[in-house]
Amino acid sequence: MSARAVSRTSPACKLKAGSAVYNEIIAAGEPWIHEIKAGQVFRIVAMGGSQAVDTLFYSAWDTSERYSAQDTILAQRNIYLRIGSKLMSNLGRPMLTIVGDSFGRHDTLTGACAAESNQVRYSLDKRHMHNCRSNFLAAMASWRTSIDKRDLSPNINFFVHAPVTPEGELTFAEGTSEPGRYVEMRAEMDVIAIVSNCPQLNNLCNACHPTPVRVMIWDM
Repeated sequence: MSARAVSRTSPACKLKAGSAVYNEIIAAGEPWIHEIKAGQVFRIVAMGGSQAVDTLFYSAWDTSERYSAQDTILAQRNIYLRIGSKLMSNLGRPMLTIVGDSFGRHDTLTGACAAESNQVRYSLDKRHMHNCRSNFLAAMASWRTSIDKRDLSPNINFFVHAPVTPEGELTFAEGTSEPGRYVEMRAEMDVIAIVSNCPQLNNLCNACHPTPVRVMIWDM
């Protein structure tokens, strides 16, 4: 399935914004943190298109249990996330299930930009630039329970087009998410969601032009 392909729909796709119990816009390049209860549906909308949404999930009851890229890839035998994918924890339990998706596939491998990676990948003078790792840490510091840099783990990059070449090389390609594309997840346990609405200006993951995204939550 290409990154532009629209996947099959699900009942969750019919949810209306007016019935959401939570509806917020995350400004371009900014962090966000919120709890999502088991059974609630969580939607992320790429308002401007071509925007990378770096995301982490933790158990709301024990943050030592968190989203595991390795367990998720192993469970579904696929490096990309799409409708039907279960986001697994490091304890092998499903945390969320993707129940609606109009993008097609989401990246599990490229991780989050950081001051150090900006310097190494691009140039020494890029080290100071705003980055996703700093966003994650700022969101964690604002939370009411203890969670900090020791809890950082490999993240999901929603809407990122990161093809793997026939030679096995991982590449960043220009974002292909059109305005209004979304992904919806049903929480299988109470989770804390942390988003960095990627501020990256040096590669094509968000067309080098960060834009706002909308997040919504519904009771089901």
